[in-house]
Amino acid sequence: MRFMPLALAGAYLIEPELREDSRGAFARTFCVKEFAAYGLETVFVQNNQSWNAKKGTLRGLHCQHPPFAEAKYLRVVRGAICDVIVDIRQGSATFMQHVVVELTAVNHLGIYIPAGFAHGFVTLEDTTELVYMHSALYKPGYEAGFRWDDPAFNIAWPVKPTYLSDKDLVYPYIDSTFKGLSL
Repeated sequence: MRFMPLALAGAYLIEPELREDSRGAFARTFCVKEFAAYGLETVFVQNNQSWNAKKGTLRGLHCQHPPFAEAKYLRVVRGAICDVIVDIRQGSATFMQHVVVELTAVNHLGIYIPAGFAHGFVTLEDTTELVYMHSALYKPGYEAGFRWDDPAFNIAWPVKPTYLSDKDLVYPYIDSTFKGLSL
């Protein structure tokens, strides 16, 4: 696997090394030893899958508060997304900055998101499917989210989100008192 650091400390794009032959291709998408060599989380306690029927489906921006803050590693296995991560770690040099990447079933890229980041995506194609690994269990009462269109983030979404959950529609905008997650 090839680990490509993103502009936010601790976040990486991960490209599997495809082994192709007449049957198709094979690739390792996770290896404890390789993740540990980059100082990344290696213990994932939950694996989730997201099915999205329509282009323009938005999920996010989501996070969990400590002690259930979670690192995530996700990949697209069908379709395509515009994936966004926002650094909301208290005291981080890149606090409130974001990175946008395109993940597709064709480019095979994955993204590693450290604990203390808000995460969201919008689908770029109908019938888009993702798999995510989480380092912490989902814990009701510790979940949080922010508006996808918050001017404080100034995210340039390439597709206007059309399909959103009721929860994503009512998440708050960041206000000037937000100091970030203390990990």
